[in-house]
Amino acid sequence: MMRDVARQVAEQVRTSFGLRLSMMERITHGADQHARLWLAQAADGGRYAVKLSGGGTPAGLVVTAYLAEQGVPGIPAPLRSVDGRLSIDHDGCRLSVVPWVSDQRALDGPMTVAHWRAYGEVLAAVHAVPVTDELSRLLPAGGAAYPSIVTATRAMAARLRDPADRADPLVAELAGVWSAVADQVGVLIGEVERRAVDQRDRPGSGVVCHGDPHLGNLLLGADGQVWLIDWDDAVLAPPECDLMFVLGGVLAFAPITPDQQRAVLAGYGAADVDLVRLAWFLAVRALDDLSDWTRQALDVDAGAADRGQAARIVRGLVSPLGLVTLAEAALRDSDRRR
Repeated sequence: MMRDVARQVAEQVRTSFGLRLSMMERITHGADQHARLWLAQAADGGRYAVKLSGGGTPAGLVVTAYLAEQGVPGIPAPLRSVDGRLSIDHDGCRLSVVPWVSDQRALDGPMTVAHWRAYGEVLAAVHAVPVTDELSRLLPAGGAAYPSIVTATRAMAARLRDPADRADPLVAELAGVWSAVADQVGVLIGEVERRAVDQRDRPGSGVVCHGDPHLGNLLLGADGQVWLIDWDDAVLAPPECDLMFVLGGVLAFAPITPDQQRAVLAGYGAADVDLVRLAWFLAVRALDDLSDWTRQALDVDAGAADRGQAARIVRGLVSPLGLVTLAEAALRDSDRRR
């Protein structure tokens, strides 16, 4: 079946984008459950990321095309179809083609000081582009989904207080994990809701933000070059929405050291970071990650490997270096600075 899908996609790429593909290799890493990605090689030797997206909107493609046109470094521009579109419909999904710029993910390292600095330079250039009317229409506001995130977190906490399937070892384990951090989760929920009023009253400058610029979405090249990919979560938000990934720490298994933070900020330039706002974005992200990865770990229809990976991420989120812990600490620190 998968070979059939790949053949159909390859034929659609030929007719819609004018590319004859000689090879398609399925790429399985990544957290997007609604997308399928291939590394494809064209007959002329060029390599491309061919993606079928079943969720979200085409806003990410619009953003990257615009950023590339504005000369922002490190942004692979999507190919346009023969009739000028950024994506085409394929069996109810969006089919897009983007140049494959590197095999080296920043998560796999090694990142040099030049790479860290370039990471900051890319974020600064993204945040500096003018916001067009089209982007204002297409992009949601960063953090605007917090009510649904809070609702999902409360529902998950209630589900795990009295799990129906205690015989499932993973369910039993996650019930214990959530019980141990119930007070922390309650603090995060309360602070997210309380501070949301403050966010509305002083929203800050709305700039184009990637929304998820962690090291898993950063590719490395020679001489310190980097590329920022996967723009499906692009938003209009204050810069702190992106800078929290550097200053707050989001991935427990890939913490950013003070020296690395300094290198990023050297590339980013002058940044008047609002630590109160940054803490709020961290808390929203912590709740979103905790509830969503737990949901995936509890999905009995998923494979054992996928459930196990999701459970490991949940354990990382509540670890001493995890986002739940870091967000709570950032909230306390921002209160002291008020």
